[in-house]
Amino acid sequence: MMTLLLVERLKIKRSKIIWIALFSAVMVAFIVFMQGQFQYSGKRYIDNAAWYMTATQSLGSLFVFPAIIALMGSYMICREDQDDTMKSLLLVPVSVSDLIRAKLVITAIFSVGLYAFLFVVSLVVEAMLHASLLDLNTVLGFAKMYLLEGVGTFLAVSPIIAIVYKLKRGYWLAVLFAEIYSFISLFLGMQSTVRAVYPITAVFCVAGYYEATPVQFALSLFSLLACGILAVLLLRGLNEESEIH
Repeated sequence: MMTLLLVERLKIKRSKIIWIALFSAVMVAFIVFMQGQFQYSGKRYIDNAAWYMTATQSLGSLFVFPAIIALMGSYMICREDQDDTMKSLLLVPVSVSDLIRAKLVITAIFSVGLYAFLFVVSLVVEAMLHASLLDLNTVLGFAKMYLLEGVGTFLAVSPIIAIVYKLKRGYWLAVLFAEIYSFISLFLGMQSTVRAVYPITAVFCVAGYYEATPVQFALSLFSLLACGILAVLLLRGLNEESEIH
């Protein structure tokens, strides 16, 4: 398993998707910075302490990162089939189950790493704006929120990765599905009970962005775990079919 993880890590380092992801994170940070220049009651949004760090992870999680993470996972899982190298790998032999598991682990690590990168960028900007107002508890609280959103967003989009792999229509389809998935959350997030269940908004409840009762938190956690289990079940069935063929 460790060997597969190292191999997948080397593969992903050569992928342009890494650069696309980093560029998207920088663009999120830039767009939020520009949005912060708008004024409300004579005061810019960005002049409020912690507004920037809060808005950055919100914009990234709703509009950008689900698509990027779904694209990464789908690209990794679909690559061997599209390059027609899966048959050769089965002759080695390589366990399809272990291979898929390694790809999912790398995707999860990538998701957390992407959020960690955005956190560092937003922290640097926030420090330049309000260094005197930042304290350790605030920084640690945001670090926890960003990292939990990295894990939660991966779980939320994992069924999309499995479905795209099943359809075998190309990994870019994951971007379309994920964007629709995220866009719907703008409407469902207005109702507290529904947003606790819908996976994209459930991420915010688990991470602490939304205030949630213990029941809502439990519903959100169950929703995300259910997404992960659904993805595993879908991929397990596909793995068994691949190994039979």
